[in-house]
Amino acid sequence: MAIHVYQYPKCSTCRKALAWLDRRGAAFTKSDLVADRIPLATLTGLYRRSQLPIAKLFNTSGESYRAGGFKARLRTMSEGEALQALAADGKLLKRPIVDSGTKVLVGFDEDAFARQFG
Repeated sequence: MAIHVYQYPKCSTCRKALAWLDRRGAAFTKSDLVADRIPLATLTGLYRRSQLPIAKLFNTSGESYRAGGFKARLRTMSEGEALQALAADGKLLKRPIVDSGTKVLVGFDEDAFARQFG
């Protein structure tokens, strides 16, 4: 199973997720979603496979979310507008985003990781 982790190196939750994968000997690649933003088409695919509501992809505790007024704006944004905003600013994304090829996990939930990766 090819695992790719979209992460931000300064994010403690990302570091926890990477450590969890390391402890289990999982082979994975990773990229910095702030330095190397996720292209819109890729992000759209990740979103669709995550099967989450679009609002769950937003990092609601981040500065970009607060500064951009997304708490209010998200209610009236189309899915496409929301995805464009996420693709334009990696710090808006909830992280990590873990793509196993078949399933996409957003954020780090140890139980969800255990179900997906054993």
